[in-house]
Amino acid sequence: MTSLLSIRSVINRFLPALAGLALATSCRVAAPTMQPAAASMPSRFAATTTDSASIGALSWQEFFGDKNLIGLIDTALQANPDLRTAIQRIEIARATLQVQRGALLPAINGVASAGVEKYGDYTLNGIGNYDTNLSPNVEGRQRIPTPTPDFFLGLRSSWELDVWGKLRQRRKAAYLRLLASEKGRHLVETSLVAEVARLYFNLLGLDNELTVLTKNQRLQERALEIVKVQKRAGRANELAVQQFTAQLLRTRSLEAETQQRIVATENELNRLLGRYPQHIARGLPILQQPLPAQVQVGLPATMLQRRPDVQQAELEMVAARADVAAARAAFLPSLTLTPFVGVNAYRASVLFNTPGSLAYGLLAGLSGPLINRNGLKADYRRSAAEQQIAYNDYQKAVQTGFEEVTTNLRGIGNYQRVFELQQQEVDALNKAVSISDDLYKANYASYLEVVTAQRNVLEAELNLTTTRRQQFLLLIDLYRALGGGWTASATPITK
Repeated sequence: MTSLLSIRSVINRFLPALAGLALATSCRVAAPTMQPAAASMPSRFAATTTDSASIGALSWQEFFGDKNLIGLIDTALQANPDLRTAIQRIEIARATLQVQRGALLPAINGVASAGVEKYGDYTLNGIGNYDTNLSPNVEGRQRIPTPTPDFFLGLRSSWELDVWGKLRQRRKAAYLRLLASEKGRHLVETSLVAEVARLYFNLLGLDNELTVLTKNQRLQERALEIVKVQKRAGRANELAVQQFTAQLLRTRSLEAETQQRIVATENELNRLLGRYPQHIARGLPILQQPLPAQVQVGLPATMLQRRPDVQQAELEMVAARADVAAARAAFLPSLTLTPFVGVNAYRASVLFNTPGSLAYGLLAGLSGPLINRNGLKADYRRSAAEQQIAYNDYQKAVQTGFEEVTTNLRGIGNYQRVFELQQQEVDALNKAVSISDDLYKANYASYLEVVTAQRNVLEAELNLTTTRRQQFLLLIDLYRALGGGWTASATPITK
């Protein structure tokens, strides 16, 4: 007896201390993660850029003046499969937010249950339920054990009180990812608008290349006929005929190749429009398409507010931070309430005999992780790593945006100078072709000079077309880099 009392004394003395130690252990959380300092971004894109106005703020209907291109972009925004997929990703994120919202509210279930149980004769349940566990006296004092029915009809609930903000942080992360998915849709829109415009101007460039090849082909055909006549007159030889023939064949092969590139570009554009191959209507030729006299890019801060990829990366970064906060709060004890109310009886006939059959209860449980918290630690490490990745992605998106704007802005100016010089080159070479043709007819120039002049003007005119196309592609890329090409969502997103 003395030994038993001493054991109880030790337990009563140390049990509170052990409980306090266990609670303190469960309340230990991981230290917050620290982000490295980011490099400061320049305040402007160029030394002369001080205006906050930006072409990125223009709608694509205002930015592109070609009605045919506007119609193609509108069709793509209605039927493009990638954009439809982005919209469905928004719905997935919206459903995830709904789940996290529901976690903050109590779950109430309607319960209707029926069961039967035979208690053991030598158990507390068997002794406590002696009257219901044994049948009435059948043979003298002898009682025969019988199974005990149990019927319940009512409501049961479970509600985890968000004491440490774990559930609120998860809801915040889901909300931010919903906003990020909306920015993802905007990103698909800007990319789609830019890609449709790129392919359209590629088509215009290929059309002009085909025009140049056709024109030069006719020029070379006339030159070949002339040299054939001169050969019959004894003023030229077979070598000259073969040189002009080879040049004409090369031009025809380039023409066939260009026609195939036009077909491939049209089909690619139709795929973006969500339709099967068909002819693409064009507007003015590429050399007649107007370019803006001045391009406004605004300030880097404006670009960051407009670019969907930067905004998406920022929202993902904040969402990852909320995930880390939720993972840290998971180390703390959670308080759960489990109330119930209903009617309960061991016979169905008396189930609704209230208030005798009325049953209710409330259990408040405080539970926290004590031993083997590896799962929580792993979840925290994963969340911290994902937060670092999101931070790096955000910094990368900002730097990429600045790089794209600067490169395209400088490229527009440089290629304008290239276009002006190449235009002068084409004019000079066209005069050279005419002069060489006249001199050859007068026997003051050789056929090689004529062939060289024709080849040079063909290459120069093709290069001029390529440069003009590159100017439009740089302008389109600059518009996209500044965050142009998307429209605000008509569906409000609530937290």
